[in-house]
Amino acid sequence: MSLSQILTPSIQKAIQALFQVTVDKIEFQTTRKEFEGDITMVIFPLLKVIKSNPVELGNKIGNYLVENLPEVARFNVVSGFLNIVIADTYYVNFFNGIKDEKKYGFVEPNPSDKAIIVEYSSPNTNKPLHLGHVRNNLLGYSVAEIIKASGKKVYKTQIINDRGIHICKSMLAWEKFGNGETPQSTGLKGDKLVGNYYVKFEKEFQKEYSDWQKTIEYSKEFLKDKNTSLIEKLMGEDGEMPVFFDDGGIIDEDFFTEEGDHKIFRSNFKDKYFNTYSALGKEVKEMLQKWEAGDNYVVALWAKMNQWVYDGFAITYKNLGVNFDSYYYESNTYLLGKDVVQIGLDKGIFEKDPDGSVWIDLTDEGLDRKIVLRSDGTAVYMTQDIGTAIQRVKDHPDVGGMVYTVGNEQDYHFKVLFLILQKLGFDWASSLYHLSYGMVDLPSGKMKSREGTVVDADDLMQEMTDTAQEISEGLGKLDSFSEDEKAKLYNTIGLGALKYYILKVDPKKRILFNPEESVDFAGNTGPFIQYTYARIQSIIRKADFDFSVTLTGIEELHEKEKELVKQIELFPEVIQNAAHNHSPALIANYTYDLVKEYNSFYQSVHILGEEDLTKKIFRVQFSQKVGEIIKSSFSLLGIEVPERM
Repeated sequence: MSLSQILTPSIQKAIQALFQVTVDKIEFQTTRKEFEGDITMVIFPLLKVIKSNPVELGNKIGNYLVENLPEVARFNVVSGFLNIVIADTYYVNFFNGIKDEKKYGFVEPNPSDKAIIVEYSSPNTNKPLHLGHVRNNLLGYSVAEIIKASGKKVYKTQIINDRGIHICKSMLAWEKFGNGETPQSTGLKGDKLVGNYYVKFEKEFQKEYSDWQKTIEYSKEFLKDKNTSLIEKLMGEDGEMPVFFDDGGIIDEDFFTEEGDHKIFRSNFKDKYFNTYSALGKEVKEMLQKWEAGDNYVVALWAKMNQWVYDGFAITYKNLGVNFDSYYYESNTYLLGKDVVQIGLDKGIFEKDPDGSVWIDLTDEGLDRKIVLRSDGTAVYMTQDIGTAIQRVKDHPDVGGMVYTVGNEQDYHFKVLFLILQKLGFDWASSLYHLSYGMVDLPSGKMKSREGTVVDADDLMQEMTDTAQEISEGLGKLDSFSEDEKAKLYNTIGLGALKYYILKVDPKKRILFNPEESVDFAGNTGPFIQYTYARIQSIIRKADFDFSVTLTGIEELHEKEKELVKQIELFPEVIQNAAHNHSPALIANYTYDLVKEYNSFYQSVHILGEEDLTKKIFRVQFSQKVGEIIKSSFSLLGIEVPERM
C-alpha cells in the first residue's frame, strides 16, 4: 500500500472530525527538495468547501495526523501545502514486507481479465531488418512485457508483408541476375541475400530509366505532362530545355523543394516510366499477376525466397532478444475485411459511389472520406487491417484490446481504422492503441532501403558488441575472465547499451542514434546501470554472514537509507504508469534514478565495512533488493545484466 493510500482515509477522518465535511479525493504531490517532508498534501482544493486560512487548515490536519497516525512523525506547512514527514519505522516495516518478494512490483494476471495483443516488427520480406525495425521491435517487446507485468495477459504478434510489387522486385532480380545463388552457396543470411536483389533491381531500373531520359520520348512526355506556362518559364528565352536529374526532378529557382544540397522541382516521371515504358516494370508486374493467379513456378519461387528471409529474421530476432506468440501473413490476410464492407453498407456506415467504390465519410469527426473498397472490388490496406483485427479476436476470444507498434507516419491511418471498427460496433475497438513512435536518424542522414544505405540490424548489433569490447578492454578489468566469458559480457554490454539508449527516450520523440555515446560507463546509459548491478553482486558474494533474517527493532534510518527505500517503494506504481502510457522510457529512467540513489547511498555509508552487524545486514539487504529491481526493470526492457564486469 502506497503512502497516499495510507494517508487518504486518515486525512478524510481528520476533515470530518475537525470540520464536519466529507471529501472524496485528497491531492498529493512530491515534497519539494527545499522543504522537509516525504509527501505533500495540497490544501488549496479544500478551501472550496472549508472556509479557513490555508496555513491554519494545514496545521490542524497535520496535528491530527501526528496524534492519530503512527506513520506520521511531524509536519510543516508552507502556504497551501502540508509537508508530511513519515516515521522511519514505516520505511523499515515496508522494506521488511517486500524484501523477500522476488517479483516485487509485478502483478499476476487475473484469469477473468481480457488479454491484450501487442503487434510489432511487421517487416517486408524483400530486405533484412534495419535500425528502424530495431526501435520498433524493442518498443513493442518492452511494452508487451510491461503490460504483462502490470497484470494483463499478453499475446505478442506481427503481420509480415510478404506480397506485393516490392517482393516481386527481389524475385525478378534474383531470377535474372542471381545465377542460382542461395544462402548456403554464398554464406549470407537469407534476408541479406534477398535484400541485395531488391537493391539490384532498383539499380538496374535506374540504369534503364537514365537511358530513357536521354531519348526524345522523355522530352515529349515532359512537354505533354506539364503546364505550358511553367514549361515556358523553365525553358527561358533561349528555348533551352531544363536540366533533368535521375529522380525526374528539374532545377528551377521558383518552383522547387529542397533535397540535400539541391533545389529540385519534383515530378512523377519515374513512376510514370515504370508503369508505362519500363521493360523491368512490365516484367515485375507480370510476375505479380502470375502470383495472384497462383502460377506454380512463381508461387514456388516466392515461397523459397520468403523462407530464406524468415530464416534470416529468426536469427536477428534471437540475437535482439525478442519473440512472438503468433504470426500473420499479408498473403493470407489481404482478402480479409471484404465481407465486413457489406455489413457496413447494410448498417449505413459505408456508402457506395456511382463507380462502385465503397467509402466511409468521417468529415463529421474532423477526418475525410476514406475508401475501403475499389471500384473493381479489390481491397485496400484499410480493408485488410479491418479484417485482420477482427480475425485476431476470433483467434483469441479472450482479447479485449490491441496495441499497434507502428511509426508516426501512420498516425492518420490508425485514427481512421480505430474509428471504423468502433462504428462497426466491436466493443474491443475502444481499447485499441497506436504505439506511435518517431523515426531513428543517424549523423549521416536518413536511411534508404532501395539504395542499400540502411543500417543493417545485424551489423548494428555487431558494432555495438565491438564497441563494448574496445571500451571494456581499455578499462583493463577483465583479466580473470575466460574468452567465452568476455565474449558474452561484450554482447551483454553492447546490446544493453543499444536497447537502453533507444528505450530511455519517449516513444513519440525522434532519436538521433549515436552508438559511441550509448556505450558509456557514466551517465544515463545501459552500461552504467549494468555496472552498478555487477557492483551489488560483488557485495553479495563478499557477504560472509547470514543476511536473510528479518530485522526488528530498527527505529532510525540513515538519510540515504530512507531515500533509497522511498525510491524502491515507487517501483510498482512506475510499472503501472508505464503500462498505462505504453512507455518503456518510464521504466528506464526510473531505473537510472534508482541507481543514482543507490550509488549515493554506497558513497555515503559503510556496507560490508560497517561494525554494527544489524546495520550491516540491513544495508546488504538494501543492496540485494536494489539489484533485484534493476534486474526486473531491465528484463522489462529486454536487457540482460552481468554478474561481473
